Amino acid sequence: MANESTRREVLRGGLAVAGLAAFGIPDWAVPALAQDEVLVPFTDIPGGKFNPNPAPDRRMLDTQTITGLLTPRDQHFTIQHYGHPKIDPASFRLRIGGLVDKPQTLTVDDLRKMKSVEVVFGFECSGNRGPVQALSSCGRWTGVPLRTVLGAAGVKAQAREFVFFGADRGQEDIPFRTTVTKDVQQQFGRSLPRDIALSNDPFIAYAMNGEPLSLHQGFPLRLIIPGWYGVCNVKWLSDINAQEDPYLGKWQARDYRTLKGEMINGEMKWVETAIGRMHLKSFVARVTKTAGAHKVLGVVLHDGTPIKAVEVKVDDGPWQAAAIDMQSATQKYAWKLFTYNWKGATPGEHTLVSRVTDITGRVQPTAEDLANKKTFLEDNSQSPRKITIA
Repeated sequence: MANESTRREVLRGGLAVAGLAAFGIPDWAVPALAQDEVLVPFTDIPGGKFNPNPAPDRRMLDTQTITGLLTPRDQHFTIQHYGHPKIDPASFRLRIGGLVDKPQTLTVDDLRKMKSVEVVFGFECSGNRGPVQALSSCGRWTGVPLRTVLGAAGVKAQAREFVFFGADRGQEDIPFRTTVTKDVQQQFGRSLPRDIALSNDPFIAYAMNGEPLSLHQGFPLRLIIPGWYGVCNVKWLSDINAQEDPYLGKWQARDYRTLKGEMINGEMKWVETAIGRMHLKSFVARVTKTAGAHKVLGVVLHDGTPIKAVEVKVDDGPWQAAAIDMQSATQKYAWKLFTYNWKGATPGEHTLVSRVTDITGRVQPTAEDLANKKTFLEDNSQSPRKITIA
């Protein structure tokens, strides 16, 4: 009974993937491409062929190659704005200052000695969109709760915002009305308000999938905010500053904003919002054929709100229920993998699309629903994919 009780706890609330395996939940519980499955290629890939490495500072995930809950570290998507900084692990220190009682200077070993947390977290770049949806991945992150580190520093009462700076930096022109200040060196930075920074979720990660962070993923330290878009999870974290005033850096106040028309008091008003929590989204990742039948594998990305249902539609047919993979369903912040068994597929071109609904009743919008959104970031619309069956 003791073993069975512990197993139920694992299935309910979430443990790392390694923990699930220890309780007899095998890796094959996650939909993977079996030996007898044949990939049915998408016909809507720009340029006709997927390129996972389009630039030295960018890596994209071919979702057709997903083999399990966790994305291998050498395939996890990555984007950065100032290249990869050169960091000497021996001399690296994380500095915490501003409105704190005891400024801190911490090594990675200092953080490793603190009580750690482990979270399976799947996220996407806020610019990720159809048809390929290649700027998304899922990893098992290990680190120290942010509130533990800030607590040791002693946060002052007037500290209302916490700014996180990466070691990556570059020259920027900063416009102000009719003038431009040229060549100002800027560190990449993002901020969190006090209530979120001191909550249970954010942590400072030093490992992914059981290994130290790679250079692409922010070695030696990265901020992780489960449920938030990739840009908020600052890589190469080097400084934390507690302050009273709002942070207005380029990558928060200017370049990562959404502009959308909203009806307010009976009048259309154009509202700008910062990129933060992920919006509910699903997409078809691949289609395979085996023994005369077809299987659709898809992905759900979300902010941690439990999922109620995922559905798939073929051409102009009805919405059909898809099955969410058990292993990903037990992890609050993991991406959710789902499958749909497509029977009776006929030769010719077909369009497949998915939609997801969470327990609050939110339904993934269509492109038409987002017609008033004028910027491409945070595109969580239903994303049709095209294939041809011979």
